[in-house]
Amino acid sequence: MRAVVQERFGPPEVLRLQDVERPRPGAGQVLLRVCASSVNPYDWHMMRGDPYAARLTGGMGFRRPRHRVAGIDVAGVVEGAGPGVTGLAPGTEVLGFCPGAFAEFGCASAGPLVPKPPGLTFEQAAAVPMAAVTALRGIRTVGRVESGQRVLVNGAGGGVGTFAVQIAAALGAEVTAVCGADKAGLARSLGAAHVLDRARQDFTDGRTRYDVILDNVGNHPPGRLRRALTPAGVLVANGGGSPGRVFGAIGSTLRVVAANAVTRQRLGPILPATPAGPAHADLLAVTALIEAGRVVPVVGRTYPLAEAADAVRHVEEGHARGKTVITVSGGVSGSPSGPP
Repeated sequence: MRAVVQERFGPPEVLRLQDVERPRPGAGQVLLRVCASSVNPYDWHMMRGDPYAARLTGGMGFRRPRHRVAGIDVAGVVEGAGPGVTGLAPGTEVLGFCPGAFAEFGCASAGPLVPKPPGLTFEQAAAVPMAAVTALRGIRTVGRVESGQRVLVNGAGGGVGTFAVQIAAALGAEVTAVCGADKAGLARSLGAAHVLDRARQDFTDGRTRYDVILDNVGNHPPGRLRRALTPAGVLVANGGGSPGRVFGAIGSTLRVVAANAVTRQRLGPILPATPAGPAHADLLAVTALIEAGRVVPVVGRTYPLAEAADAVRHVEEGHARGKTVITVSGGVSGSPSGPP
């Protein structure tokens, strides 16, 4: 089978399309025919092996990548299952997390997989797992957003941001989106009541206060972000795309945790959306919102598997509008829907 392989840490050029042996599912795993995957900041951090501090945890590997095949988000079809798997029969269309998803086939634990909503194409479904679960945790779990609250999403035009705007609006919040001028129309179409141009308007000037701020960008220190919060407001830090080769998002998280100790306001990071977390329940919650018509995945650009390196570069350079998706095999189902 064809797969995007990386033998060492480095820039996008380390990602190479190669023929490798098809994986075999072990106990509790399913074999998936991958139809599409998508790119997250997680992927380029894993590609480059940064921040260096994360290598000490063992999750990404120390001297070389722990997972030889890149990718994590998946939408595909169950081909077979290992011992102990129930409820995922061959032919079932699923979405979720699968280490090594930039490939024609992958093996994934059954837990972080859920049925694909029938109205979604595989490309739309692949856009969901990491970004939507991160947004859900930021808005609902950490932010505890309620109807009538003012919510600001910084970085509203990207993968997590487009889901966060919709989830907050679905909960009845008054949403302010901060994004580039070229994404303003998209943000409004997703339910934002107000849109601020990130290049021309500074939401941290304190003139407007918000009950919850979801910061996907990390371009303001916690002290300035607190100026835009109500006295009992909540700052939710999503450091997934944070720069910094030594500490990266870890440094941003530590600054937020330290600031939280000396203020009435509540400041907290998001539990990373990976297969290691309680992903199944969150994925079901997200797909329920999709099936109810409250949330629609936004797919900005698609790339074929052979151009996975270009897709990762596109996301790393900050150009993504919504989610960037990698198409792998045929079998598109559902019908495209939602904002362009």
